[in-house]
Amino acid sequence: MIKETIEDGIAIITLCHGAHNSITIDTLRQIDAIVKKVNTQVDLKGIVLTGEGRFFSSGFHLPDFFGFKSLEEVYAWFDEEEELLLNFFTSDKPVVCAMNGHSAAAGLIWAMASDYRLVVNHPKVKLGMSEIKIGLPLSVGQSEIVRYGLDSEKTYRNVMFFGDMFGVEKALEIGMVDEIVEIDQLIARAKEIVTLWIDTPNRPFIPIKKLMKKEYVDKIRAGLNEGNWKQGLACFLSDDVRGTLQFVHSMLPV
Repeated sequence: MIKETIEDGIAIITLCHGAHNSITIDTLRQIDAIVKKVNTQVDLKGIVLTGEGRFFSSGFHLPDFFGFKSLEEVYAWFDEEEELLLNFFTSDKPVVCAMNGHSAAAGLIWAMASDYRLVVNHPKVKLGMSEIKIGLPLSVGQSEIVRYGLDSEKTYRNVMFFGDMFGVEKALEIGMVDEIVEIDQLIARAKEIVTLWIDTPNRPFIPIKKLMKKEYVDKIRAGLNEGNWKQGLACFLSDDVRGTLQFVHSMLPV
């Protein structure tokens, strides 16, 4: 599901699941283990998240979604996913997402949960949130993290409600990414950002990041505790949504 290497004291996580690097719950567990390791080992500076091949990630592994057999399964899956997402969002040290190719849905959510986002300079690369077009809502954590990552409420509205896929120049314009980088410089630039932010006396990046994200973390925690967000998850058992997910999955490259 992932490959991990350590380069210059930085954990490089590479998504590598099929042709489009879909994300399973096991993928998230593996990422979470690395986050915890980086948080606790002083010699590790931070994380770079990237992908293998032409995709960064197409999002969650759709067969997991149309394979749910009960609401209890759906709830359990999302309860765990939300915790793993929140752990990634609140990683102590810098996390830079180096998008090597197309990024959609959960792929973009995890990019938004990073502290800085790079994308490869390629005219065919597309990024966006297509959930509305396939009948899926966002969870509490996913919604707040995408909102945090974009530059305004209006941008968040347009990204979510239109469900468009953007080229890299437009993605930069609306704040979906922070830089466009040539492919041969992608990982080097990501590592440079991690090092620049953490290699300072007393590592003030860590408390600054915690304060910067506190408002959003508190909102996510409050929303999760209320539990009302789970009402929207019943869609995963509806025939029309399942059919749409199966169709979308069949259209993805093998």
